[in-house]
Amino acid sequence: MNRILSFPLVIFLSLVLSACAAPPAPFEADGGPWISALRQDHPLSGRIWSRLTGNFINSRQLLETISESDFVLLGEKHDNEDHHRIQAWIVAQLFIQGRQPAIAFEMFTADQADALRDQIARQPRDAAGLGPALDWEQRGWPAWRQYQPIAQAALDAGAPILTADLARSTINAISKEGTRALGESLEKKLALDRPMPEELTRSLRRDIVDAHCNQLPASMIGPMTTVMQARDAHMAGALIDGAALEGRDGAVLITGKGHARRDYAVPYHLKRLAPGRSTVSIAMVEVAEGDNDPTAYAARFNAETLPFDYVWFTPHPEREPACERFADQLRKAKERYENKDKSQ
Repeated sequence: MNRILSFPLVIFLSLVLSACAAPPAPFEADGGPWISALRQDHPLSGRIWSRLTGNFINSRQLLETISESDFVLLGEKHDNEDHHRIQAWIVAQLFIQGRQPAIAFEMFTADQADALRDQIARQPRDAAGLGPALDWEQRGWPAWRQYQPIAQAALDAGAPILTADLARSTINAISKEGTRALGESLEKKLALDRPMPEELTRSLRRDIVDAHCNQLPASMIGPMTTVMQARDAHMAGALIDGAALEGRDGAVLITGKGHARRDYAVPYHLKRLAPGRSTVSIAMVEVAEGDNDPTAYAARFNAETLPFDYVWFTPHPEREPACERFADQLRKAKERYENKDKSQ
């Protein structure tokens, strides 16, 4: 069998097999097959690590532990198709278990809210049409077909799909003016008028520099840190607003795993903005050759312990190392900003 079962069939089989206990996910190590080609036979591929208990758990146990959470964050690596399969499966299972969350996408921005709403109003069950309606691939994301099953699960359940991220124009304004570019009302609503603890800000700043291969001009680091804080706070606000919609009992965020970190990302802002509400963070993490201890992966995130509640380990596709793939782009950006600094 070379392909995952069609998504409607997955839902049908899930309902038939058990109304209260989820079947094994079709991409676990003993259930295969994976789409990603590399490290399929790694000892961790397909295994789920609970940071909370320090043990491996199976997919049924994972669903049991997250089913009561108000907010569920599903952190991906954008170009790993297996990560989107896991996200789609979790979202579908939450609906099967009777949950009614809103589904928010980092990849949809605030300025697309009207287009998103209009498209769903025209074709309320057509997930395939969402990508073209929102200029998905023109914005640089992987093929919409990878995310489509997630959206289809939401539409089939009659759940709202929400934009989570800031508009690009707003991000550009924040990089120049700081969070006051949001306007006083939104800045206060997102608690961005109160600074993040310096220790967390330093960690975020360091991770931004690392993520850009230590090629960022010094003048960019501060603005990019502020932008990231604003984006994470805005995503947290979108989840809170989504959970407050009529008929909703929570919200799920589809996002890059950096935004799902519990220390300084969206969960941090949820804790500030919605005290007393529960949040669970799940990250899909690609395995590395020779790293068979799940706790060792904390070093990838410049952390002493994994900054997620659960980690679902996966193989990975063939790709060049990020710093090689984006070397020319990073070099040009650095030159552009350095020349800009000299001219001012």
